[in-house]
Amino acid sequence: MINKITKSIDSFQDWFGYLTAMLIFPMTAIIIYEVFMRYIFNRPTSWGFELTTYLYGIHFMLGLGYTLMYNGHVRVEVFVTLLSRRKQQIISILCNLFLLLPVFSLFCYASWSYAWTSVVRNEKSWTSWAPPLYPFKLLMALGFLMFVIQGVSVLLKEIQALRNGDE
Repeated sequence: MINKITKSIDSFQDWFGYLTAMLIFPMTAIIIYEVFMRYIFNRPTSWGFELTTYLYGIHFMLGLGYTLMYNGHVRVEVFVTLLSRRKQQIISILCNLFLLLPVFSLFCYASWSYAWTSVVRNEKSWTSWAPPLYPFKLLMALGFLMFVIQGVSVLLKEIQALRNGDE
């Protein structure tokens, strides 16, 4: 049962990470367009820099869970690497239970509240372009949610490995 759950989460996360990676193409196109308009025609856009900033933020936030799945987040494991695999698994389980999941669940809750307030107020950017901000805030909240879901998958895999005695 645990394997089915973790495989489902990981499969969805892999697909979602691939989709998120595709944001690099519109972001690159906008940057090229902005550079072209600025330096060839001396007519910079009012929206180019701001939109690339938002797209990069979305790219970063939506990639959190995908990066966790592939163990790509920065860790300080000076002492943990000296321990046996079993002790490493126990520490990983404890860190997931008492640090990662509670903290990022709170981030997730707060970000959804933050995003919902933005939706209700129809919040817009304060710049001359003034795009609505709530889509970006909703996507930020989705990024935290995807991270928490992946955290559950990582936790379940560590529990399963500890239970099976996997090294």
